[in-house]
Amino acid sequence: MICGGSFRFLWPSDPVAEAKALSEDINRALVADDRVKADLLVRALHERAIQRMKETIEATGADEKMRRRFVVQVGTPRALEDVGTLLRLLVLRDVLGDFARRLPIHLRGFDREPVDQVKALIEAAAVQKAPDLAARKADILLCGLILVMGKLATPWQLIRVATRAAESDETARIAETPFADAVAIVLGEIEAMVGELRVELKARRPVTSLLKGIHDAARGLRTELDLSADSPWSRQLAAIRTDISNLLKSEIESTPGRVRRLLRQRPPNEIAPGSLLDAIDVSDTEMLVEFVDACRSYANELAVNEVTTRTWLELQHYLETTDKALLDSLRNAGDADRPFRQSQVEAAVRFCRTVFGADYAVLLAKAAEIAMQSVTPERKHVRV
Repeated sequence: MICGGSFRFLWPSDPVAEAKALSEDINRALVADDRVKADLLVRALHERAIQRMKETIEATGADEKMRRRFVVQVGTPRALEDVGTLLRLLVLRDVLGDFARRLPIHLRGFDREPVDQVKALIEAAAVQKAPDLAARKADILLCGLILVMGKLATPWQLIRVATRAAESDETARIAETPFADAVAIVLGEIEAMVGELRVELKARRPVTSLLKGIHDAARGLRTELDLSADSPWSRQLAAIRTDISNLLKSEIESTPGRVRRLLRQRPPNEIAPGSLLDAIDVSDTEMLVEFVDACRSYANELAVNEVTTRTWLELQHYLETTDKALLDSLRNAGDADRPFRQSQVEAAVRFCRTVFGADYAVLLAKAAEIAMQSVTPERKHVRV
């Protein structure tokens, strides 16, 4: 993959052809199931990539025009940093590969014993006696922690490597250990989840699992670290929680208005004959009601206690007071507006299922059936 796409700039014209030839040789070796030859060819390709990356980074740093071209070709805002990261990973590929093979496939529980085992594996990888590895100890520790996080059933528990190394939950002592990056990695993961939450909310997709992940990680940090003292980590977590609160607050507060817009009483002359509520609008609003319910479960860590409680009470009050009016409107509807009135009641049933539970929703649906049956054929004829 290194020789394709955005990384063609790493070789002059002839080396690009050489890289293409190597890739073709690798593919042929894989087809022939010659793993030894394929591995040797991959190593040769990596070595060429490493050399060209070093040369390109050195040349780009002194040439503004080349730096702009570099950003365009790589396609990321921090091109030099990103390629530099890739370079460090390639240099450490053998050490990290060996470390990854020694890790369990999954780490479902991460208490004292597995934490100590993982910590020992990372330390062993970081102290290997090999050229340049001593200078790259920090990279090995960081990459090792990231690899461990990928194995964890509960990723935020990575911080336990740091607290175990410090034998303390005090941030000042943890920051002095080589494993302090574990806390930074978890905080970065929470920030990434908040970014994903923002995207999913905008796209009107379910976010309950994301809310739970953010909640659990934030609670884990606050439980296992002493963040009472001022520190960069405590300030970062506080900023994250403020960002979450601001993001969720507008969505939470918009929900009662969405419900009222759909269920409000309309005179017959405002209803097109045979029309219905928009099904997508109803589904989106139902998802918002479920979203508010999910926020109630995680309100404390997401810093939305007050707004969630207020909104939930508002939803309960509105639905309680509007259900009877909706049933009366359905009972007294004519042929032209009856489909719309019925779609309103069906929407109310869906919202009430989340707010009041399945039993309440069943009773409301049954009441709607009775309301429909109470309209006699004669009455329908008269209204027409």
